[in-house]
Amino acid sequence: MRYFRKIVGERLYLSPFDADDTEIIAKWAQWMNDRTVADYYGGYHNLVSLASAKKTLEELKGCRFAIALLDGDVLIGHISLHDIDHLCRHAFLGIAIGEEKHRNKGYGAEAIRLVLNFGFNTLNLHNIMLSVQADNHAAIACYKKVGFREAGRRREWIFKDRKYIDNLYMDMLSREFEG
Repeated sequence: MRYFRKIVGERLYLSPFDADDTEIIAKWAQWMNDRTVADYYGGYHNLVSLASAKKTLEELKGCRFAIALLDGDVLIGHISLHDIDHLCRHAFLGIAIGEEKHRNKGYGAEAIRLVLNFGFNTLNLHNIMLSVQADNHAAIACYKKVGFREAGRRREWIFKDRKYIDNLYMDMLSREFEG
C-alpha cells in the first residue's frame, strides 16, 4: 500500500499527500485534461502538463488528501481543505473524483463527510465553503445531500461552450454538520 489510511470511511479512506507524489501528479494532469472533469473547474482550455500539475498542487495550501478505495487501495480522486484561516475558523473545500467509472457511486459524498468531520472536529473550523458551477447538477445534488446550503451566486461568472454560467457558493457551519 502506497497511501496512509489517515481518515477511514466505510468504502474509502483519505491519505495525506504532497506535491512530490508522482502518481497524484500524473493522475491530476490526466483528470485536468479530461473534458468531463476540467470543464467543471473552468479549465478545459488550459493545457495541463506534469509540471503545471505539480505547480498547482504545490500552491494548494492546506490539507490535501488522496481519495483511495479500501478495496485494493485504488486512487480515485482528491479532496482538500484549503485557504484555511485558523483565526476566523473557515476554509474552502475542493474535491474531484477523477475516473468516470467511480462517479455517481456515493464516493464523493463519503469523502466530503470524512473531510468535514476532520475540519470541524479536528481543525475546529466553524465554516467550510465551496464553489461549484451552476450547471454541475450532480455535484450540487451531492453537496446538498451532505448538508451544504447555497450561500451566494456570481451571475454569469464562467464562459463555457459559448454561454455564461453562474458560479454558486455553498457552505456549512459546524453546528449544521451531522457527523
